[in-house]
Order: sequence, then C-alpha cells, then structure tokens
Amino acid sequence: MICDFNGRPSLCIGSTPIVTFYAVIILLGALIGGYIAATEARRRGENPDVVWDGLIVVLFAGIVGARLYHVFSTPAGCTETLPVCGWPWYRNHPLDIVLRIRDGGLGIFGAVLGGMLALIVYGRRRKLAILKYMDIAAPALIVGQAIGRWGNFVNQELYGPPTDLPWGLSIDAAHRTYGYVDLARYPEATTRFHPLFLYESMLNLLGFVVLIVVSRRFASRLKDGDLILLYAMWYSAVRVFVESYRFDAWTSIGNIPTASLISIAVGLAALAILVIRHRRRAPAAA
Repeated sequence: MICDFNGRPSLCIGSTPIVTFYAVIILLGALIGGYIAATEARRRGENPDVVWDGLIVVLFAGIVGARLYHVFSTPAGCTETLPVCGWPWYRNHPLDIVLRIRDGGLGIFGAVLGGMLALIVYGRRRKLAILKYMDIAAPALIVGQAIGRWGNFVNQELYGPPTDLPWGLSIDAAHRTYGYVDLARYPEATTRFHPLFLYESMLNLLGFVVLIVVSRRFASRLKDGDLILLYAMWYSAVRVFVESYRFDAWTSIGNIPTASLISIAVGLAALAILVIRHRRRAPAAA
C-alpha cells in the first residue's frame, strides 16, 4: 500500500514505510541506464556482462558521492519545515549523514563523480579500456538522470517561481518553502510553478538523442573519451539553465548559483580538453 513518509510517497507494509517512490524511480533509471549501456557495449564489440557486473558498484558509489556532496555543500540546517539538513547540522551530528538519508539530500554532481571514480577503479581491476567504457556509460548516465528527475515530481520538489504557462505545476502547501508558503498571496488552488524537474528531464532526453546520433554518425572521427566530454558539456549547459530558475539555489560568488559556477567550470574544461585532443597531430612517419 501507499503511505506518507516525511511528505514523501512511499510503499508501505501497513503503516510502516519500506521504500520511497523516489528510490524506486532512481532504481528504475539505473536499470534502464544499465540496459542501454549493455546494449552499447555489445554494439562496440565489448562484453555486456561487464556492464551489469559493474552496475551495483557504480550505483553504490554514486549514492555515496551524492550524499557526501549534499553534506559538504549545503549551507542550510534542519528546521521543522526543512527536514533536509546541511553542513552546519551534520558537522555536529555526523551519524545523521547516514540516519537521515531518507529525509532527502542527494547531489547529482557528487553522484556523477562518485560513479566515475568507481568506474575507473572497476575498469582498472578488470583491465578495461576505461575511456571507451566512459563513452559507453555516457548515454546511459544521461537517461538515468532524465528518469531520476521524476522522483522530484512525486516528492513535489525542484520547482521554480510561479508561472502562467499551461504546463505549470501545482505544489501542495506542505511542500512549499520560502515566501511561497504565503497562501494568501499564492493560493494553493490557482498558483502554478515552473516544473524544473521536467525541464531538466526533457533536456536530458534530448541530450541522450544527441549523444547516440553523434556516436554513430561521427564514429570514424571520435576518440575514446569524446562522448563523456560531450555529456559533460551538455549537462553543464542544462544545469546552468535550470539553476537560473531556482529560487532556493545555494549562491556564492556574485550571488550566482554555486551549481552554475561548477557547471560552467566543468563545461569549459570539457570543451578545452575536446578541442586540444583533436588538434593534436599524429606523429610523422619515420
């Protein structure tokens, strides 16, 4: 049956929550991503079983990385209306890093970094061509992100400011934060918000199409590692766009969202590496 756990729809036995729908959606995204990566591995002449064997390791490392990114990068602490904690809380309550994970608090940058590090370690142990497997993982990763963002929909989170657009999202009073808790100014029945989770999900799906098309149409011109660089550039641009709508973004230099600064740095670095590695000339024959 379905019940509520801290405002999050969950699958329950009786009144006891077992797993949140958010977790189910994340797992679904991982499995679909795994299938895409295994299919891509087979197309490239690699063993698809290697993908399935490494999926659990990469997924676990991604969750750990996502959690640690949230713990060390989120400035807010816990309140009665904000169960998701930040560094000011965790530094004095370190056990809550694990115990309060069901309250929320995962960062995509940490998930990607953790997953990539795990892939490198796994690849070295299995003596794999790591850059090739990163390219295999790139389309799967962005599809997993596209699916995973729907977990934000069921939790009624990752929304932007009010909008009159026909696809505006209704948010219950219990899930609102900041000034939008004022129901006199923002009535629950008529106020709609930008569905940022939807924007990111659709752009990620488009990114998947772009990566697949590029990997096939320009296969003869690509080097191992190019596709993961293109992923980094694409997702960085997507994240900058999404962050520009967030009213709850953690800001830093010049009141710019920190996630946007990280995205710009990552995107520019990926572009620079891509350009440099394709400008290198092959060594002259002796």
